[in-house]
Amino acid sequence: MLKTAPTRGIDRVLLDEETLRQRIKELGARISADYAGKPLLLVGILRGSIMFMGELMKSIAVDCAIDFMSLSSYAGDSTTGNVRVLLDLRGSCEGRDVLVVEDIIDTGLTLDHLLALLRTRQPRSLEVCSLLDKPSCRKVDVTAKYVGFPIADDFVVGFGLDYNERYRNLPYVGVLKRP
Repeated sequence: MLKTAPTRGIDRVLLDEETLRQRIKELGARISADYAGKPLLLVGILRGSIMFMGELMKSIAVDCAIDFMSLSSYAGDSTTGNVRVLLDLRGSCEGRDVLVVEDIIDTGLTLDHLLALLRTRQPRSLEVCSLLDKPSCRKVDVTAKYVGFPIADDFVVGFGLDYNERYRNLPYVGVLKRP
Protein backbone atom coordinates (compact mmCIF):
# COMPACT_ATOMS: atom_id res chain seq x y z
CA MET A 1 0.00 0.00 0.00
CA LEU A 2 1.33 3.39 -0.99
CA LYS A 3 1.54 5.74 1.97
CA THR A 4 0.17 9.17 1.18
CA ALA A 5 2.13 12.26 2.27
CA PRO A 6 0.23 15.09 3.92
CA THR A 7 -1.30 17.71 1.64
CA ARG A 8 -0.68 21.42 2.03
CA GLY A 9 -2.72 22.67 4.95
CA ILE A 10 -2.52 19.36 6.80
CA ASP A 11 -0.48 19.30 10.00
CA ARG A 12 -0.26 15.51 10.19
CA VAL A 13 -1.92 12.31 9.04
CA LEU A 14 -4.02 10.97 11.90
CA LEU A 15 -5.38 7.82 10.22
CA ASP A 16 -3.76 6.47 7.07
CA GLU A 17 -5.52 4.59 4.28
CA GLU A 18 -4.62 1.11 5.50
CA THR A 19 -5.69 1.83 9.08
CA LEU A 20 -9.04 3.18 7.83
CA ARG A 21 -9.61 0.27 5.47
CA GLN A 22 -8.87 -2.36 8.15
CA ARG A 23 -11.11 -0.80 10.79
CA ILE A 24 -13.97 -0.34 8.32
CA LYS A 25 -13.76 -4.05 7.43
CA GLU A 26 -14.00 -4.87 11.14
CA LEU A 27 -17.04 -2.63 11.54
CA GLY A 28 -18.67 -4.23 8.49
CA ALA A 29 -18.12 -7.71 9.89
CA ARG A 30 -19.64 -6.73 13.24
CA ILE A 31 -22.66 -5.08 11.58
CA SER A 32 -23.12 -8.14 9.37
CA ALA A 33 -23.15 -10.42 12.41
CA ASP A 34 -25.55 -8.18 14.34
CA TYR A 35 -28.01 -7.92 11.44
CA ALA A 36 -27.66 -11.45 10.05
CA GLY A 37 -30.83 -12.38 8.18
CA LYS A 38 -32.31 -8.89 8.50
CA PRO A 39 -32.49 -6.34 5.71
CA LEU A 40 -30.83 -3.10 6.77
CA LEU A 41 -31.41 0.50 5.74
CA LEU A 42 -28.20 2.53 5.77
CA VAL A 43 -28.85 6.25 6.09
CA GLY A 44 -25.78 8.21 5.08
CA ILE A 45 -25.47 11.72 6.43
CA LEU A 46 -24.28 13.94 3.59
CA ARG A 47 -21.79 14.99 2.69
CA GLY A 48 -19.12 13.89 5.13
CA SER A 49 -20.08 10.23 5.37
CA ILE A 50 -19.97 9.47 1.64
CA MET A 51 -16.50 7.90 1.50
CA PHE A 52 -16.97 6.03 4.77
CA MET A 53 -20.37 4.70 3.77
CA GLY A 54 -19.08 3.57 0.37
CA GLU A 55 -16.29 1.59 1.98
CA LEU A 56 -18.50 0.28 4.78
CA MET A 57 -21.13 -1.07 2.36
CA LYS A 58 -18.46 -3.20 0.68
CA SER A 59 -17.83 -4.91 4.02
CA ILE A 60 -21.46 -5.55 5.01
CA ALA A 61 -22.64 -9.02 4.07
CA VAL A 62 -26.38 -8.54 4.71
CA ASP A 63 -28.96 -7.19 2.29
CA CYS A 64 -29.00 -3.42 2.62
CA ALA A 65 -30.70 -0.48 1.02
CA ILE A 66 -29.37 3.05 1.18
CA ASP A 67 -30.82 6.50 1.58
CA PHE A 68 -29.37 9.88 2.49
CA MET A 69 -30.08 12.87 4.64
CA SER A 70 -28.31 16.18 4.89
CA LEU A 71 -28.28 18.27 8.04
CA SER A 72 -26.31 21.34 8.91
CA SER A 73 -25.24 23.00 12.11
CA TYR A 74 -21.82 24.27 11.02
CA ALA A 75 -20.45 27.37 9.34
CA GLY A 76 -16.78 26.82 8.50
CA ASP A 77 -15.25 25.22 11.58
CA SER A 78 -17.81 26.49 14.11
CA THR A 79 -21.17 25.08 15.13
CA THR A 80 -24.13 27.42 14.97
CA GLY A 81 -26.18 25.39 17.46
CA ASN A 82 -29.12 25.41 15.03
CA VAL A 83 -29.72 22.09 13.22
CA ARG A 84 -31.41 22.31 9.83
CA VAL A 85 -32.60 19.40 7.65
CA LEU A 86 -31.41 20.23 4.15
CA LEU A 87 -32.33 16.89 2.53
CA ASP A 88 -34.73 14.31 3.94
CA LEU A 89 -35.13 10.59 3.26
CA ARG A 90 -36.79 9.67 -0.02
CA GLY A 91 -38.53 6.66 1.48
CA SER A 92 -40.04 5.49 4.73
CA CYS A 93 -38.06 3.93 7.55
CA GLU A 94 -41.15 2.73 9.44
CA GLY A 95 -40.73 -0.84 10.67
CA ARG A 96 -37.18 -1.10 9.29
CA ASP A 97 -33.80 -1.68 10.89
CA VAL A 98 -32.02 1.64 10.35
CA LEU A 99 -28.31 2.31 10.71
CA VAL A 100 -27.32 5.97 10.53
CA VAL A 101 -23.85 6.32 9.00
CA GLU A 102 -21.99 9.42 10.22
CA ASP A 103 -18.53 10.78 9.53
CA ILE A 104 -17.92 12.23 12.99
CA ILE A 105 -19.72 12.80 16.28
CA ASP A 106 -18.57 16.01 17.90
CA THR A 107 -20.96 17.94 20.17
CA GLY A 108 -23.72 15.41 19.50
CA LEU A 109 -26.28 18.16 18.84
CA THR A 110 -26.85 17.29 15.18
CA LEU A 111 -27.02 13.55 15.85
CA ASP A 112 -29.38 14.02 18.80
CA HIS A 113 -31.70 16.10 16.60
CA LEU A 114 -31.53 13.51 13.81
CA LEU A 115 -32.22 10.53 16.08
CA ALA A 116 -35.21 12.27 17.67
CA LEU A 117 -36.59 12.98 14.19
CA LEU A 118 -36.07 9.41 12.97
CA ARG A 119 -37.63 7.88 16.11
CA THR A 120 -40.89 9.69 15.28
CA ARG A 121 -40.92 7.69 12.04
CA GLN A 122 -41.10 4.39 13.97
CA PRO A 123 -38.18 2.32 12.72
CA ARG A 124 -37.97 -1.24 14.12
CA SER A 125 -34.46 -0.41 15.34
CA LEU A 126 -32.24 2.66 15.12
CA GLU A 127 -28.48 2.60 15.63
CA VAL A 128 -25.51 4.76 14.67
CA CYS A 129 -22.20 3.92 13.03
CA SER A 130 -19.65 6.73 13.06
CA LEU A 131 -16.17 6.68 11.61
CA LEU A 132 -14.87 9.16 14.20
CA ASP A 133 -15.99 10.10 17.69
CA LYS A 134 -14.89 13.04 19.86
CA PRO A 135 -16.38 12.15 23.26
CA SER A 136 -14.59 15.05 24.98
CA CYS A 137 -16.66 17.53 22.91
CA ARG A 138 -20.15 16.27 23.85
CA LYS A 139 -22.83 18.76 24.74
CA VAL A 140 -25.60 16.14 24.73
CA ASP A 141 -25.48 12.46 25.61
CA VAL A 142 -25.46 10.51 22.36
CA THR A 143 -23.59 7.31 21.60
CA ALA A 144 -22.90 5.25 18.54
CA LYS A 145 -23.15 1.47 18.68
CA TYR A 146 -20.37 1.23 16.10
CA VAL A 147 -17.37 3.58 16.25
CA GLY A 148 -14.34 3.44 14.02
CA PHE A 149 -11.98 5.62 16.05
CA PRO A 150 -12.33 7.77 19.16
CA ILE A 151 -10.18 10.87 18.59
CA ALA A 152 -9.00 13.94 20.47
CA ASP A 153 -10.45 17.40 19.94
CA ASP A 154 -8.52 18.17 16.75
CA PHE A 155 -10.12 19.65 13.63
CA VAL A 156 -9.85 16.76 11.17
CA VAL A 157 -10.38 16.60 7.43
CA GLY A 158 -10.10 14.03 4.66
CA PHE A 159 -11.91 10.82 3.82
CA GLY A 160 -15.10 12.83 3.28
CA LEU A 161 -14.63 15.39 6.07
CA ASP A 162 -14.06 18.96 4.96
CA TYR A 163 -13.10 22.46 5.90
CA ASN A 164 -15.09 24.92 3.76
CA GLU A 165 -15.59 22.16 1.15
CA ARG A 166 -11.85 21.42 0.85
CA TYR A 167 -9.95 18.22 1.66
CA ARG A 168 -12.90 15.78 1.29
CA ASN A 169 -11.06 13.80 -1.37
CA LEU A 170 -8.01 12.97 0.75
CA PRO A 171 -7.67 9.19 1.18
CA TYR A 172 -6.70 9.60 4.84
CA VAL A 173 -7.87 11.56 7.88
CA GLY A 174 -5.55 14.43 8.72
CA VAL A 175 -5.37 17.16 11.31
CA LEU A 176 -5.81 20.60 9.81
CA LYS A 177 -3.04 23.13 10.42
CA ARG A 178 -4.17 26.03 12.54
CA PRO A 179 -2.88 29.56 11.99
